[in-house]
Amino acid sequence: DRGIKAMKIVVLNGSPKGDTSVTMQYVAYIRKKFPDHRYEILNVAADIRKIEKDAAAWNTTLDSVRSADLVLWAFPLYYLVVCSQYKRFIELVFERKAQDAFAGTYASSLSTSIHFFDQTAHAYIHAISDDLGMKYLGFYSAEMRDLLQDEERKRLEKFVSLLFTAVQEKVPVQRENAPLVWPAITYIPGPHQKIQETGSKKVVILTDSDGSSPNLFVMTDRLYKTFSGSVEMINLHDINMKGGCLGCCQCGYDNTCVYTDGYIDFFRNKLLPADIIIMAGSVHDRYLSSTWKQFFDRSFFRGHIPNFKGKQIGFVIAGPLHQVPVLKEALTAWADNGGCNAQFVTDEVSGSGELDLLLDAMATRILQCAESGYIPPHTFYAVGGHKIFRDNIYGGMRIAFQADYRYYKEHGMFDFPQADLKTRLFNALLIPLLRIPGFRKKVFADMKYHMVQPFESVLKSA
Repeated sequence: DRGIKAMKIVVLNGSPKGDTSVTMQYVAYIRKKFPDHRYEILNVAADIRKIEKDAAAWNTTLDSVRSADLVLWAFPLYYLVVCSQYKRFIELVFERKAQDAFAGTYASSLSTSIHFFDQTAHAYIHAISDDLGMKYLGFYSAEMRDLLQDEERKRLEKFVSLLFTAVQEKVPVQRENAPLVWPAITYIPGPHQKIQETGSKKVVILTDSDGSSPNLFVMTDRLYKTFSGSVEMINLHDINMKGGCLGCCQCGYDNTCVYTDGYIDFFRNKLLPADIIIMAGSVHDRYLSSTWKQFFDRSFFRGHIPNFKGKQIGFVIAGPLHQVPVLKEALTAWADNGGCNAQFVTDEVSGSGELDLLLDAMATRILQCAESGYIPPHTFYAVGGHKIFRDNIYGGMRIAFQADYRYYKEHGMFDFPQADLKTRLFNALLIPLLRIPGFRKKVFADMKYHMVQPFESVLKSA
């Protein structure tokens, strides 16, 4: 890297903690190892209120981006994507039509996490970079403590060296994410064919509707009027969230948030008692709004506890959801990890009549699932997520997240394989026997029968 021309690297810091963040320690290391370049760090997440309200701060930020040879999106993961403050900065770029400040510039992303859905966060930033007309050169996803290991430091240096060389050599980059095309439908609902009685089930519809998406307002109104009984519609703009999650982790000890606003009471008194929660939002860039992201981030005061376990979740989305696979995956994974059953309806339809049928079907099915208590089996999202959280909460995260540790211990979630004494004993007996050629041949010849044998008693008694 010493032989290449000095470049200006602008780092868009996506941590609400500013310079005092784990992610920025990686940036500091890069600066030490590659000192011939000029670096400018913009704390756009931590300073989002000033950037949003102060025209001079906004223009200064854009001028810095315009002058960059490389923009490095650097952030910690917050609920499968980036924090709401960073998300708001990205929204501002599009709302204020400032894409030209980014267009044509090389981009890359760097994250720190425990590798829980880091891929969705980088896919989001990649798509944003494509939408801004940037030339995206890949990502580096670090486990938070990787920088403490010699081999991982070497890996980071190789990535950065290759990245800087690619920028210097002006390598061509192909766009991977096609521009989004919004549904053309203007939704005009028809009469209800059937009103759904909620009975003993409590339904809460959450929306961030602010008038900017007429379809979203009409879809949620239609769904609200489909239910009769215990149903409540709440707008996220009305619950007095003072700000986004600060990443301070002070809630980790006893689930007490440093904020004293309306969010905690709303979460505990409205959402936790609900049987059915329908979340309605419109697509903003490649996610939902920063208000919705703030809702998800602030729920972290409950740590890694499955808050909505056993609940039915409906997602009503206005906009091109099916063109944004990272959003669909993030919402699906969120529900699966929470032990919920999720259903989706969007306005990507041929006409209002079809949307009427889909919304009515959601209301019917979500009540049926709630009444029967049906929750689908976990998929990789939840199985893998559980093991990541289990291992980290038992290990390096235990001090910071003692409330999680107590919950996991009380609910038998430290289900490490070495605790399965029956399987350990079986393996200890059988594995030595498999070293005998004749025995091994017999076992593997009959393996398919051994696999189905345990199911015989179940099928006989069915």
